[in-house]
Amino acid sequence: MLKVPLSVEDAEARAANLLQNLLHEVPGLKLRQLNVGSEGRDAGIDIMMRVDVSGEPHFLVCEVKQNGQPRYVREGIHQLQSYIAHFKKPATPVLIAPYFSPVSRELCRDNGISYLDFEGNARLAFKTVFIDRLTEGKPASQRREFKSLFTPKSSQVLRVLLRDPKRIWRVTDLAEAAHVSLGHVSNVRKALLDREWAEVISEGFHLAVPDALLDAWKSTYQPPVEQQIRFYTTLHGKAFDTSVRDAFETMPPAVQAALSSFSAANWIAPYARTSTQFFYADKRGLDHIQSRMKLSSTAKGENVIISIPRDPGIFLDACEPGPGIRCTSPIQTYLDLSKGGERGEEAAEHLRRMKLTWQK
Repeated sequence: MLKVPLSVEDAEARAANLLQNLLHEVPGLKLRQLNVGSEGRDAGIDIMMRVDVSGEPHFLVCEVKQNGQPRYVREGIHQLQSYIAHFKKPATPVLIAPYFSPVSRELCRDNGISYLDFEGNARLAFKTVFIDRLTEGKPASQRREFKSLFTPKSSQVLRVLLRDPKRIWRVTDLAEAAHVSLGHVSNVRKALLDREWAEVISEGFHLAVPDALLDAWKSTYQPPVEQQIRFYTTLHGKAFDTSVRDAFETMPPAVQAALSSFSAANWIAPYARTSTQFFYADKRGLDHIQSRMKLSSTAKGENVIISIPRDPGIFLDACEPGPGIRCTSPIQTYLDLSKGGERGEEAAEHLRRMKLTWQK
């Protein structure tokens, strides 16, 4: 069942309740006054709490956000700082949201803002009071939202953006380049902006921190393999490369296939040679490669693995690093290598240094 977000009023009430419960645990602290929403407080602040610490009055000025992504956190920080600058009494600014990621929590700390989220993460520092709590993991809604950024359709958008992070895109142009709908591009754009991985300028938008995006993608990536078929070939070295070129050059139109993983990296950014060759191919591409390269089916001792992907979008940005050679893109190759064990991880980082370093 789809979970309906809390209304503004419910979010403020829950925030106030959580804050009270947290402060009740502090010895020597007494709650004297609590205003929530429009209860006699100035516009722009959601919760005003007056407490006494060792007999001295202190105010907690709280802003409640329904989204704890960095974009909204930065907005909340600015609101709190503006209010506190004109507040004549001893006060501490507090930002409250359903969930704050590590990046959002760091933003608060760097700006001297206390915070509390509905998952139990909290950092409050005022007078003699210091509370610092960290919970494990993310709420399910956050995990779903994070994974949705890297679904096959979304990944098509991300691959286009990462090809040239400095390029400025209009939504319509990006949708056409990525072969997805305008709505899908708009959703990806919003997710990137919320995390401050992209920024908007008058001409459109572009990636701001491509490395952060790639790191996040790698952390959740699972190879999109629907089926793996294993073969054996007696060809090696130049004879194998010649056979691969022949297979690609004779491939019928609209049939998809490309070298992948270590085999693609060997052409894009050579690092670690393996005795096994890797391909992605659709079903017709599989049949063509097997027939043209005379691959033998085998239950063991394979040295060619052809994977049929669940995500055909990986073929959209395939590259040709050599005459007649078709490989998955550096981005796709990097992601696949990162799941290839210790040697794969090393090869992935080498490829990233060679091909995926973007000037800031």
